[in-house]
Amino acid sequence: MSKQLTISSVSAPGFLGLNTQDPSLEISNGFAGVAVNCVIDKFGRVGSRQGYVKLNSTNAALGANVITVIHELIQADGTLTVLFFGNGKLFKLGLATAGAVAEYNIAQYGSNATPLAEYTQGVAALGSIVELTYGGPGTAPVFNAGNWQAASLNGVVFFFQINNDPIIYDPAVSTTTFRRVSEKSGYVGTVPNANVAISAYGRIWAANTTTNNTTVSFSDLLSGHVWSTGTSGSLDVSRVWSNGADEITGLAAHNGFLFIFGKRQILIYANATTPSTMSLSDTVSSLGCIARDSIQNTGKDVVFLSNSGLRSVLRTVQEKSSPLGDLSKNIRNDFQQVVASESLSEITSVYSEKDAFYLLSCPSSDKVFCFDTKTVLEDGSYRVTTWNGLSPNSFCSRRNGDLLIGQPGFVTRYTGYQDDTDSYRMEYYTNNADIGKDDLTSIIKKIKLTVVGGSNQPVSVFWAYDFTANYQSETVAIPAQVVSEYGIAQYGANATPVAQYASGISLQELTAYGNGAGKIVQTGFEVDIDGFPISFQKIEIQAKTGKLT
Repeated sequence: MSKQLTISSVSAPGFLGLNTQDPSLEISNGFAGVAVNCVIDKFGRVGSRQGYVKLNSTNAALGANVITVIHELIQADGTLTVLFFGNGKLFKLGLATAGAVAEYNIAQYGSNATPLAEYTQGVAALGSIVELTYGGPGTAPVFNAGNWQAASLNGVVFFFQINNDPIIYDPAVSTTTFRRVSEKSGYVGTVPNANVAISAYGRIWAANTTTNNTTVSFSDLLSGHVWSTGTSGSLDVSRVWSNGADEITGLAAHNGFLFIFGKRQILIYANATTPSTMSLSDTVSSLGCIARDSIQNTGKDVVFLSNSGLRSVLRTVQEKSSPLGDLSKNIRNDFQQVVASESLSEITSVYSEKDAFYLLSCPSSDKVFCFDTKTVLEDGSYRVTTWNGLSPNSFCSRRNGDLLIGQPGFVTRYTGYQDDTDSYRMEYYTNNADIGKDDLTSIIKKIKLTVVGGSNQPVSVFWAYDFTANYQSETVAIPAQVVSEYGIAQYGANATPVAQYASGISLQELTAYGNGAGKIVQTGFEVDIDGFPISFQKIEIQAKTGKLT
C-alpha cells in the first residue's frame, strides 16, 4: 500500500528576512538562510531587488573612477542640483527631466512580453556631466582623497574632508565653479578642516580635525561661512566622555537634539536649536559609531554602525547597552565579519523613504545589506537581505524619492530589473527544517513553488538533506506571460498613479520532482533577473516517510 504524502508549506517564504545567527531548526520557517539580491516586497514576500540605469554618458575627466560622494542641493526656488566627487574632481550632473510627460507613457511591457524602453517618450536616456573648475582668487586646491562629507545650508553646498580646505558650491555666484569656504564673500573666523560635518538647525556643525578630535564647531545662523561672530561657537567635549577619552566620529541631529558620536560612546545634547542654551541630556557609555557614513536619519530615528552591529540611537539611549537594540541581531556574526574586512572610511549608507529600507554598502566585499524598515521584528531587529553585483561607494536619496547609486564612471538610478543592461542572480534558500517525524526520514516527491511575475525564465530548484551542501537540482520554467507588467501605463496621461498590477500578473505554480532521502531538508531557488520582477508567494514540499533513523 502506498504511503500517504506529507505536505509541508510556507506562505510568503522568507518574509522575516535572513537569520544566519540562530540554530536553524529552532527558528521560524519564515526566516531565510540565503537571500541574495532580494528585498521584502510590500506584500511581505521575498522578491527581486531592482537594478539600475546609468544617468550620464562617459566622461574623460571622470573616467572609470569610483564616485565617492553624491549630494543633492535643493534651493529655495525649487532648483535641484546633483553634485558628486570622482577622480579627485567635483562634477555636476545634468539630469534629463520629463516635464509633464508621464513616467510610463505606454505599458512597460507590451502584449508579447517584450520590454519597451522605460522612458518611451519625453525623457533623454543619458544626462551630461559638467566638471566644476576652481573659481577662487588664489591657487586651486589639490584634493588628497575623495572622502568628503557634504552639507547644504541656505542654497550653498559645503564639502568637508580632513586635512583639506573645505570648499563650497554656491550657484548664486557661479553654477560652473567651486571655491574655498574661506573665499566666500563675508567669510569670518576660521572654518575647521574637519572630517565630520552636518547641516542642522540652520547651521553647519563640524568636528574632527588633524589637531583636535574632541571639539564641535558651529557656524552662525544661516551663514556657513561665518565662524567667529554672531551666534557661532564651539563645544569641547574632551572632559564630557563618561567612559574615558574618545574621539568624534560622527554627528547627527533629530528632534532638537544633537548627537555626538565617539568610537565607543555617544553624547546627546538638548536644545541644539539654540546653542547658547544647549546642555548635555544623556550619554551612552558602551556604544559608539565606527563609520561616519553609516549614520542616517530615518525621520523617526537615527541609525548607525557600532562595533557590535547596526544600532538605533533612540533605542540605544533607552536600552543603553542592551543587546535588544541590535538591528542586525539575526545576522550578527556574518555582518560583523564583513564589516571587519572593510576600510571603515569606505563604508557608506543611505535611507530611502520611498523604498522604506536602509542600505549599508561594504564595497570591498561586494556586499550591500538591505535592512527593511517597514516592520520591526519581535526581537527588535530589522528584516534583512543582501545584495551583490553593485559595490557602491556612494548613495543619494533625492527629494523626489529617486535613489542614486555611484558606480565607477557613472551615477545610476535604482530602477528597472537589469543592472544597466545585464541580468543579475536572485537566490533564496530556506533554513534547514524537519518536514517529517523526528525518528523517520523523508523522501521528497515534489517541490512546488508559486511565483509572482517573471516571463519565459528558468528557475533552478535545489534541495539537500541533513545539513550537507550536496544539493540536487532541477530547472523549471516560468512560461511566457501574455499580460503586461502594467496592464495600463503605470502613470496615465494626467500622471495619476494606477494599480501596479492593473491587469494582474498571474501566479505561476512551478513543480520540481525530488529524490533522495533524509531527516532534515533545505530547499533553494535561483533565477536570473533580466527585465521582469519576481516574488515568491508559496513553497510546498510533498514528501513520503521513509525508514526509521
